[in-house]
Amino acid sequence: MGEISLSARHIDHLLPDPSSSYGVPFQRVYSALALSHRGRPVAEIVPLLRAATAATRLGFTDADLAEQAQAISSGAPYELRVRVTGP
Repeated sequence: MGEISLSARHIDHLLPDPSSSYGVPFQRVYSALALSHRGRPVAEIVPLLRAATAATRLGFTDADLAEQAQAISSGAPYELRVRVTGP
């Protein structure tokens, strides 16, 4: 299970918000990878997650990315705790 802190004004970088003009939030990328990369090697998935993290400017650690990649590869659920900070 991972944990991330982000500003309330950047929540749209993580979760879809129809009122936001922000591009593709991380959750959409993660969901797409979960569908397309199940059963693929973790080492193949991590760079894709790292690129998504860089594009969204979210602070996932290498350990977080490895856990997420393992969940995608195995088809297991991944739980992320999000702590939202001030504006």
